[in-house]
Amino acid sequence: MAYFPHTETDIEAMLQTIGLKSIAELFAAVPEKLRSVKIPEFAPVSELELLAEIDEIRRAPENSEHSFLGAGRYDHYIPAIVPQLAGRSEFYTAYTPYQPEISQGTLTAIYEFQSMICALTGLDIANASLYDGATALAEAIGMAVSVTGRREYIVANPLHPNYREVLKTHLMPRSITEQKEITPRTAAVIFVLPDYHGLLSDWIEYLQKARMHGALFIACADPLLLSVIEPPQADIIAGEAQSLGLPQNFGGPALGYLTARKEFLRQMPGRIVGRTEDNRGGRPFVLTMQTREQHIRREKATSNICSNEALCALQAAIYMSYMGADGLQTVARLCKANTDYAKQKLGSLPGFSAEQGEHFRDFVLRCPSSAQEICNAAGAGMALDDRRLLLSVTEKNTPAQIDYLAGVLAKWKN
Repeated sequence: MAYFPHTETDIEAMLQTIGLKSIAELFAAVPEKLRSVKIPEFAPVSELELLAEIDEIRRAPENSEHSFLGAGRYDHYIPAIVPQLAGRSEFYTAYTPYQPEISQGTLTAIYEFQSMICALTGLDIANASLYDGATALAEAIGMAVSVTGRREYIVANPLHPNYREVLKTHLMPRSITEQKEITPRTAAVIFVLPDYHGLLSDWIEYLQKARMHGALFIACADPLLLSVIEPPQADIIAGEAQSLGLPQNFGGPALGYLTARKEFLRQMPGRIVGRTEDNRGGRPFVLTMQTREQHIRREKATSNICSNEALCALQAAIYMSYMGADGLQTVARLCKANTDYAKQKLGSLPGFSAEQGEHFRDFVLRCPSSAQEICNAAGAGMALDDRRLLLSVTEKNTPAQIDYLAGVLAKWKN
């Protein structure tokens, strides 16, 4: 076990049951020389530093490189408290809270998740989570269609190609299509922050165009980034929350989030946990506005989403609670600083160049020859095309790891 859950009362009851007086008597059979081993003292370090030191000891120098993979799934540090608490038997279950009155713990955790997501995005309401960022964005567009009565949308800047495929799958059967230009038929203008290549660009122009044409402005935003920037003045903000305490999970499961202005409450898909007051003055939590769900409204339902990622949302809630605003901002700033260092270091190598602009976590490195061959040889990043390599950097990528990658790329022959 990772810890000892027994209280002093538990230990005393155990000793009485087996007829012993003390823990020392329990371990009397262990030779004295083994019981008196002195553990060396070390200077206190953070959990992250300790694990990094252990990892350094465990790995041979030639195997110390990092994959620098990301593009929507990121290798962030997850404090040990997150899986420890989320793995408690009270939570670690496939049960979905259809009967709120017997699920108060789960509903309380989801309510806190909603509240913290609203705090990050600056919007009024959030649902109880969705499957992943791609489906969350698809649901956001469907929401805009319900509000405006229109059936077209545009994507203002580079969106992950997998997201585009999900949008087609979800929206084409409903005759909701992507267009290139904003027109009076546009239901939503989507702006990605940061975009698929990690670029941070200005969204104000597209917000103004959306307002001018009566369309909703949707931001597909990284929640970690929102901890250090002013949230976009969007009608709906949706995206992927895997960066908030969830592992990469080989691409899934993930955690979609969706927030909106309060006037769109009745168009919001999925579940919403609300807080009320009972006849005894208590504060119970309930699934509210359930008429939105297909199992009640059927063909009139806002969407087909009638479940949520409860365990993943719980992990995100624990992570955000533990890190706090300062902790989230520290992680985001470390990601930005490491990204800047990697861009400067790798982009200055002979034959290589980094894409210009401000980037967060992801950036494009232009290569002197086949990007795929370089990716295979260096064991880093993802080839976008013949000459472009997409690299991803988080707070876990140390300058030493970036220097190691630079050394590998510096040996590359054109």
